Amino acid sequence: MIAVHFGAGNIGRGFIGNLLYQSGFETCFVDVNSELVNLINEKKQYRVELANEAHEGLLVKNVRAINSATDPELVIETIAKADLVTAAVGPNVLPFIAGLLADGLKERLIQTGQPLTIIACENMIGGSAFLKEKVYEKLTEDEKSQFDHCFSFPNAAVDRIVPNQINEDKTAVQVEPFYEWVVDESEIIGENPPVKGITFVKDLEPYIERKLYTVNTGHAAVAYFGYLAGIRRMDEALASEEIKTMTENVLQETGKLLIAKYQFNEQEHGDYIQKIMGRFANPFISDDVTRVGRSPLRKLKFNDRLVGPATQYVELFDETPTFLAMGIAAALRYDYLEDPEAKLIQETIQRQGVRHAIETFTGLKAGTALFTAIEEGYQKLKGN
Repeated sequence: MIAVHFGAGNIGRGFIGNLLYQSGFETCFVDVNSELVNLINEKKQYRVELANEAHEGLLVKNVRAINSATDPELVIETIAKADLVTAAVGPNVLPFIAGLLADGLKERLIQTGQPLTIIACENMIGGSAFLKEKVYEKLTEDEKSQFDHCFSFPNAAVDRIVPNQINEDKTAVQVEPFYEWVVDESEIIGENPPVKGITFVKDLEPYIERKLYTVNTGHAAVAYFGYLAGIRRMDEALASEEIKTMTENVLQETGKLLIAKYQFNEQEHGDYIQKIMGRFANPFISDDVTRVGRSPLRKLKFNDRLVGPATQYVELFDETPTFLAMGIAAALRYDYLEDPEAKLIQETIQRQGVRHAIETFTGLKAGTALFTAIEEGYQKLKGN
């Protein structure tokens, strides 16, 4: 079996590529990093190490790589023969791989017309659907109809912390022991891909929001609260009782929302929150708050990890989520000027004020209780 995986970065190698190897696939990584592509082709294997006390390791074999910038035709030919296509390139890069993927799928129609599953393993809601949209922009109406019968783009929820790292062996990667990969099987044409570690479900939305509003929300909260406290590392931030309590309170609010919305078991969800908090505090993952907090514009979007659960909370309970509002305020106070998005937010606040920034970057309207709570939280944090 052949899997084509777009993105030979740490997530691609340490998470997706690792599981593909354990499932018996030959994995062909597609990337534009010529150094990494050459190293993978030279070694034909790489090491994945777990970030725990034992530092358990696994050698991932049966791998190769293609530079899509220099060998696009080879990528197209490989997609035509593949048994699975996955991607972990980051949400902003998905549009840039869509053209090549479309060409590969067109070639597959010519050669065999065999069904194929394409899964975007990204930190976003509807990643595969978004990739499909971008692929279909490259097609004629007739090609779209043919694609609809052969190719499926099931959405997925993925979760594994892969810390920022510099390794002597540039193909080696360290990952946390925990992982979750959930795929919506209702969208798959043909059989489910035989990948060990995937949980196939008929309704993905509860799992997407559970992950986004617990893992991503909590991760961002720790990062922004930690940064404002002058703390560099995530595990050090959670060693602060104040930050730990603030983050737990944020996740109690998102938990209340998730339990009411999807009927998750209250005790089980409470255990899930504690497991997530334990992952953030893992001392074997050296992760900087500035890496986790990077790209605050994306994190502040109306339907993302902070504003999304806050607005739903208001709608469902007719109450203001105090701690989520404070987390949003902390993101607005994130003034790490080496981050272009953080710099833009701070320049906007300086020129036009925090109220304009809240409206512009969160989509919330002035005069609502949530808007006021965020503004008050911002002023409170500014005074610290």
